[in-house]
Amino acid sequence: MLQFVVDHVARRSVDGELAWELPPVVDQALVAAGLKAKLGPWTLATVRHRVAVLSTAHRLKHAANPCEQPAIRTVLSRAARAAVKRGVRPRKKTAITLTELEAMLATCDESLEGLPDRALLCFGFASGGRRRSEVAAADLRDLRRIGPQGFIYRLEHSKTQQAGVTASSTPDKPVLDRATQALEAWLVAAGITEGAIFRRLWKQRVGPALSWA
Repeated sequence: MLQFVVDHVARRSVDGELAWELPPVVDQALVAAGLKAKLGPWTLATVRHRVAVLSTAHRLKHAANPCEQPAIRTVLSRAARAAVKRGVRPRKKTAITLTELEAMLATCDESLEGLPDRALLCFGFASGGRRRSEVAAADLRDLRRIGPQGFIYRLEHSKTQQAGVTASSTPDKPVLDRATQALEAWLVAAGITEGAIFRRLWKQRVGPALSWA
């Protein structure tokens, strides 16, 4: 695992140029196989994401987890500091505005394709906005009706909560008005009574939960 991280993280060489350890022939093979989009090192964020995915896979298999080795954390931490010194800044996605949301909602019809799209957009935009991982992981067991106009969704795990809940934060997120109507319409049409709220559609058939990775 340490070699995996070293292979894919860029660093300054002795002559000041960016370098990485992955052999060019292996890099080309990964691109040819569709496992990488292009030649060259991944961003540090991509490497961290790959390590997190591998770590989760080991935990699910109840196998020894090489991703939790102190050396891995040390290398990633040093790589982050080095990236900051090079002037690299995280590339954050710009959140959509209400105008953009309305434009997307206008494309959603009453079909089995349009209903989940509308519900997902409204749910994701509700209560300050949800990350795609939080939307994909949304489960009916965490959804509670609070009246004709809304639900409360209990977000037990979020990125900010993993860093420690503050006094002003709460896991209970309101899903009200239009978002309530869109969510109800989707659940009824799909016949969902338990499990994942948002699911894949295969030829007009409701499938398993969405994947966000």
